[in-house]
Amino acid sequence: MTIRVVLADDQEMVRIGFAMILGAASDGEVVGQAADGAEAVAVIAETRPDVALLDIRMPRVDGIEVCRRVTPVGTRAVMVTTFGEPDYVDAALAAGASGFLLKDAGPDLLLAAVRAAATGDALISPELTVDLLRRSRGTGRAAPDSVAALAGLTAREREVARCVARGRTNAEIADELVISLGTVKTHLGAVARRLGARNRVEIAAAVWAAGEME
Repeated sequence: MTIRVVLADDQEMVRIGFAMILGAASDGEVVGQAADGAEAVAVIAETRPDVALLDIRMPRVDGIEVCRRVTPVGTRAVMVTTFGEPDYVDAALAAGASGFLLKDAGPDLLLAAVRAAATGDALISPELTVDLLRRSRGTGRAAPDSVAALAGLTAREREVARCVARGRTNAEIADELVISLGTVKTHLGAVARRLGARNRVEIAAAVWAAGEME
């Protein structure tokens, strides 16, 4: 499967760098680029990409508004920015973003976020995940439903779920638990089914809600 991507950033060098990363991947294809938000909306409408990589701060229309406009028509958005402020993260997710990355996240995480978005999953930069979940946990009291759901996991599945809650990538989980990437993916699929989670962000939220990350 080839993932068709539109790049939107007002810095040409950023677009060039992302295009090189995606072009070197066997499953990525850049089908359009835009230097501002209004152009991004037009290019996305014309090319109908699977995923749009959107900078937050762009002229004319900002990335969050672009996300809000294009996600209802089938394009999944991943926000890529130098700014990791909580308000930006919250606004992007509320607008329907399938990911939120810092621009220095690196090629592997960028590709992982694009692939996750294309399959309906969500990925947030690990350094932002823990803060997001701490803020979304509210009172910090363990949620009974989450506690019960986690109790149904095997010991290894629980380890994997806790790694996800700490913002680990699949490769990092494999290294930490000394298992293969394929095994990590198998466990993640089982965890998602048992918890009724649609993506790794919801897996992490369940772990935090259960009071597992004190």
